[in-house]
Amino acid sequence: MLSWEYPPGAAGGMAAHVDGLSRAMASAGHDVVLFTRTNPACAVDEVVNGVRVVRADVDMPWLRADVEVARAASANHAFVARSTWLGDWVPDIVHAHDWHVGWAAEVLSTVFDVPLVTTLHGTERGRHGGHLPFGEPTDINAVEWWLAFRSSRVITSTRLMVREITGGFELDPAVVRRIPNGIDPSWWRVGARDEAAEAIECQVDDAVGRNGVGTATHRPVVFTWGRVQYEKGFQVLARAMTTLRARVPGIVCVIAGRGSYLPELQSQIDLEGVSDIVQLPGFLPDDELRSAIHRANCVVIPSLYEPFGLVALEALAANAALIVADTGGLAELVGGTGSALMFEPGNAEELAERIEHVLTEPEAARAMRRRANELLDATYSWDAIASRTIDVYAEVAASRVNVR
Repeated sequence: MLSWEYPPGAAGGMAAHVDGLSRAMASAGHDVVLFTRTNPACAVDEVVNGVRVVRADVDMPWLRADVEVARAASANHAFVARSTWLGDWVPDIVHAHDWHVGWAAEVLSTVFDVPLVTTLHGTERGRHGGHLPFGEPTDINAVEWWLAFRSSRVITSTRLMVREITGGFELDPAVVRRIPNGIDPSWWRVGARDEAAEAIECQVDDAVGRNGVGTATHRPVVFTWGRVQYEKGFQVLARAMTTLRARVPGIVCVIAGRGSYLPELQSQIDLEGVSDIVQLPGFLPDDELRSAIHRANCVVIPSLYEPFGLVALEALAANAALIVADTGGLAELVGGTGSALMFEPGNAEELAERIEHVLTEPEAARAMRRRANELLDATYSWDAIASRTIDVYAEVAASRVNVR
């Protein structure tokens, strides 16, 4: 298995998926080796939860961060070089996660003469709303297209992504398999109070104090988090707060995360006149994130584009009253389940109405939480996801035997 992102260097999204999937496979008795990037806090070759994790230094030769395709392509030689550490061990499958590791995955598949399976966690075309600006997005799309065609099977998490891949890459639908992301609810359900929760409350207390009302422990808190990019829709939540401050006395909002859109988001918060009730604490480690979700009265995922929305599963697992944009994987995940409320993407007024409902109707929020627990236990455990992925491996292996 190869992945550009893996804990602790990255915490959510693809990193969480690869971590959960590989651990569940190892627990089921499979021999799993993962190639990923080095991290100064980790050994270059170690066993983590039953998974052998081999890390490669991908920063030499040094290339500018703004030439992402060239940097990733150059880095792949380091992953291939690490294959010499495997000795006599030979994989039955090479599994690539997204385009960053595509070159190495394709080479290793050829060297070991085993099938290549690729999981696409998103597409560049989808990230740009179905349109590809000229330049790097076009180049990334070309790599994704090539990798999909070189793979015996392509796995993705939602029906939306299946349509994106089969249509955008003109790929045979028989090659694509839909397997949702999973989650470990037990970790997210730990509700112990700690210093991290107190730190979030202090930030909220500051906002509430400036607004002249009470203390955070008696005030409704709206929370969201993620990579701060335009498509994540945090600016929509900021607009909704301009309406909510008059409807819900003492309301405060915390938007956690970092990313390239952060300066623009701060500017919009200032222009909307809500800088006194909207806090941007930056990136939160997992323990602090979990505490912040438990502290919140309501969690919002306001994405304009979201191929799956692992953050929504994390919020549900943390027993949050959840509101999500009716888009992509978010809609597929919770639509019709009663586990969350939904709103039209980009519609700040409708989002404000949903938040007001959750904050002022506690019985409705409790009902949403009960349905969320039922949904997670039945559908999204990592053991179930790993089992379905192994079935894809077996299918590919059997087809190769039959061809030969």
